[in-house]
Amino acid sequence: MSKRATQQKAKKEKLNFLDIFSGAGGLSCGLEMAGMNCILGIECDKNAIKTFDHNHKNATTFCGDIQNLTKPVLKELIGGQKVHAVVGGPPCQGFSTAGAGDPFDQRNSLFLQFVKIVRYTLPNFIVIENVTGLLAKKNEKTLKAIFSKFIPLGYKMGVQVLSSQHYGVPERRRRTIIIGTKVNEAPLFPLPTHDIEKNGRYIPPITVGEALSDLKTRKGETLNHDLGLATITKPLDKKRIKCIPEGKGIRYKKDEMKYLKPSLRMGVDWDQLREKRFRQTRLQRLDRSLPSPTIMTHRHSYYHPTEDRFLTQREAAKFQSFPNDFLFFGPLTSQWRQIGNAVPPLMGKAIGKTLLKMHQSQIKEETNLHSKASFSQKGDSKKAISDSITQFRKRAFIYKKKKKK
Repeated sequence: MSKRATQQKAKKEKLNFLDIFSGAGGLSCGLEMAGMNCILGIECDKNAIKTFDHNHKNATTFCGDIQNLTKPVLKELIGGQKVHAVVGGPPCQGFSTAGAGDPFDQRNSLFLQFVKIVRYTLPNFIVIENVTGLLAKKNEKTLKAIFSKFIPLGYKMGVQVLSSQHYGVPERRRRTIIIGTKVNEAPLFPLPTHDIEKNGRYIPPITVGEALSDLKTRKGETLNHDLGLATITKPLDKKRIKCIPEGKGIRYKKDEMKYLKPSLRMGVDWDQLREKRFRQTRLQRLDRSLPSPTIMTHRHSYYHPTEDRFLTQREAAKFQSFPNDFLFFGPLTSQWRQIGNAVPPLMGKAIGKTLLKMHQSQIKEETNLHSKASFSQKGDSKKAISDSITQFRKRAFIYKKKKKK
């Protein structure tokens, strides 16, 4: 087959992928927005997999311990379909900068289960998402180990930290993205489209206000929007939030003194707190003129910009860029956990478009245009990987905001 014919075939081919540790399916949702096709979701949380199953009509699901997913079982679930990509976000507690950040956390071994699926299917692409702490120096051995598992399989590996507001997500969320490719000289990463200067013009991010202006489905429904469950039940907290202006909250003593009268103050000895501040802002109202902060896994982190209540699940999902018709299942706490743990779909879409670009082009000159760095099997010793990790860490953080002139 000629090179031109091969490229024409590549352009028409729809890429199938498996989503491991899928959660509710934020990454899968985005990849499908880009034009890819999810054929299998793997998740042990029953509520999350119910959400995934409902919203991914073409996909089969596996709910259970991934260690029980043998090659024969996987083969039956896939049904003979070609797998072009394996993607997923293994549990990140061992890497998290917010937690203990223990690089020896046993949950990190779940990466080996990801490797197992890759070995079974040998896709053209792999995508791993995790917290930014994965690139911390204390996790250097972990990052080396991850790369060393895939390079012998023929993958060229790259890593970057992406920030969600750069891809049209009305939220600031940073994620480490590792991409491996068998069909290109080096992996590509999506270029920012928002909150950047382009051709002398500033392209702003999507804001909370823009997101809140459109919550309805095409049928006029607003799903997972339980206002009753967003009520502030503690009278004192309700009195306090009434005093907090839009976009403000309490993190320092000066905030408490400015916004809360003496009878509503928290009784905190600020001098005894580490750095004399709360670790996370309390009573934080969102600002309609800005993207949301990172959506957490519980409803008590943020308050509505103008109403005296918490956010609803739908509002939080909207800030994560889930489509309005994406329905979440399970108890309230489970829905919040699914939303807070998800990869923002529009970030996933940007990654998906990049995979499609690599698949369609497979041209060295174009591949090198946007690639930062990569490891390949040829000539890459363990020492080469070790020596290059520091350079990877320096190149990975590309999310700095371009200020409007």
